[in-house]
Amino acid sequence: MKILNFKVEEGPEPSTLRKVLAPILAILMALLAAAVLIVMAGASPWVAYLSLFSGAFGSVQSLAETLVKATPLLLVALGMIVAFRGRVWNIGGEGQLIAGAIAATWAGLNFGYLPKGMLFLVVLAVSFLAGALWGAIAGALKARLTVNEVIVTIMMNYIAIYGLNYLVRGPLRDPSIAGGFPMSPLIASSAKWPRLIAGTRLHVGVIVALLAAGVIYVFLFRTPWGYRIRAVGANPVAARYGGINVLSSIVLAMFLSGGLAGLAGAGEICGLHYRLLDGISTGYGYTGIVVALLGKLNPFGAILAAIFFGAMVVGMEAMQRAIGTPSALVLAIQGLVVLFMLVGDVLVRYRVRRA
Repeated sequence: MKILNFKVEEGPEPSTLRKVLAPILAILMALLAAAVLIVMAGASPWVAYLSLFSGAFGSVQSLAETLVKATPLLLVALGMIVAFRGRVWNIGGEGQLIAGAIAATWAGLNFGYLPKGMLFLVVLAVSFLAGALWGAIAGALKARLTVNEVIVTIMMNYIAIYGLNYLVRGPLRDPSIAGGFPMSPLIASSAKWPRLIAGTRLHVGVIVALLAAGVIYVFLFRTPWGYRIRAVGANPVAARYGGINVLSSIVLAMFLSGGLAGLAGAGEICGLHYRLLDGISTGYGYTGIVVALLGKLNPFGAILAAIFFGAMVVGMEAMQRAIGTPSALVLAIQGLVVLFMLVGDVLVRYRVRRA
């Protein structure tokens, strides 16, 4: 690509050291740029960043809260990694998470008589299936009818959001709550996931997410199904000539992608809120996409990226309380971090030469 007297071209494969240093430098540059905004807001960057770090990692409570925020982000990001590796642009993590949350609530309300361990597996299964089927619809439409999956998954997000809105105000609304607040009854006690640290909200879902990261890594890089998905993502025409069923690989990628997002919904219900709420997801389905990209579409990279974003969410809240900055500044800082990391990624992969 030529810009004025300069030419932007793909460079040689960057070294591992360069790949590792690039995101670190990008984060430092983003925080430096954000410091200008903090000064303009009349606060001290040093106090702000100290509050941010302390709020995210300064105590067991804050560290646990960071991991609580990172858990759904990681699960959604893992789903995005599977889809994106197959070159299927799944933007529907939000809807698939909601589908999983609805299914987990249904299981928690109706199968409370099961033993705790068995109910745990039932909740995982139904929430995974709900998210998977929700995602597979877009995959099937793309595979069979070449319908753009971006448009379909975005529209299905809205269907899920408004469907949830209807359920918590209609069939699933808890009639015992005065004022008609839109929420379902509490799930059975046996459906509640155990807390890992007393006095915190850290639940067993973080272990589920970490295990899922290992499973997805093995699936993608050590199994024939994962190889087929990656082959389709690299070159669908060559994959077809190589005997790979491209259509089934696309549907499988979306099925797994949606299922992992569905597990994130189960964690929000059975690990945190214990009931279905309107707005059960605070944008995890969209932020998970950024986490997947920042993790370089690698499950282990996604773990670090999810913890980073979880720390940003928790730490930024603490920073906002400490220096009294408006919430828009917090969002601006998060946007700067993402922007600098994307720019850093481009600079690592491409080089600029005089034309």
